[in-house]
Amino acid sequence: MLDSDTRVLVQGITGRHGSFHTKLMLEYGTEIVAGVTPGRGGQEVHGVPVYDTVEEAVEETDAEASVIFVPAPQAPDAVMEAIEAGLDPIVVITEHIPAHDTMRFVELARWEGIRIIGPNTPGIIVPPERVKLGIMPHQVFTEGEVAVASRSGTLTYEIVQAMTEAGLGQSLCVGLGGDQIVGTTFIDFLEYVREDDRTEAVVLIGEIGGNAEELAAEYIAETDFPKPVVAYIAGRHAPPGKRMGHAGAIIERGRGTAESKIEAFRKAGVDVAEKPWEVPELLREYL
Repeated sequence: MLDSDTRVLVQGITGRHGSFHTKLMLEYGTEIVAGVTPGRGGQEVHGVPVYDTVEEAVEETDAEASVIFVPAPQAPDAVMEAIEAGLDPIVVITEHIPAHDTMRFVELARWEGIRIIGPNTPGIIVPPERVKLGIMPHQVFTEGEVAVASRSGTLTYEIVQAMTEAGLGQSLCVGLGGDQIVGTTFIDFLEYVREDDRTEAVVLIGEIGGNAEELAAEYIAETDFPKPVVAYIAGRHAPPGKRMGHAGAIIERGRGTAESKIEAFRKAGVDVAEKPWEVPELLREYL
């Protein structure tokens, strides 16, 4: 998906968030070759050249992947521009993008065979390669053999920190995004790590609302998934019908509850942690 040589472009690099996180990504080791902000071509941000269009940036720098910090009103066009330029993956940090816009670009990306991560995601980090696209605090990560996918930002860092402190490093960590519609699902992630030689075990951090976890559990059971999976579900005390936290977290009657997700995972042979800090203990049984 990403390695230390991946040439990265930052869309929205001159904005406050784009500039701040460009600095942190560079410090971690990410090879950022270009930034794009319309009307700001010719500038530099932390030594990274800025271009007016994605097309121009790709032509000049051979950028391969994009991370997007563009405000919500302009973000769908920014994603479309990245898709048209063939960038892959495209990591969409922006939140509050209308669902119909997300649907449009997710559909187009799938059609083009391009992986979108997000929107409303903290991004992706590959500790063995020292590369990250997004806003994950790299200090809590360490190189290892556990792949992590999560729908919840802050909880991810808590669980990863507990893993790191327990001496269990990560091969990859992906924030799937907190919206109802996202470009990469738990199943997409499982299909990827299934073939990933670095990954020996998997952690899925789910939350209430939607049916992404139930579908992942079905996939694990039906495909006889070859690697051990440990799960944690956030929001088990949420009342039905009430929206909790971000847009993805709303429970319909009988579906999307913590109970239905936990039951689905257990049926599929997945160990489910009761508390975030129990995840390393459950992983220990396999590693």
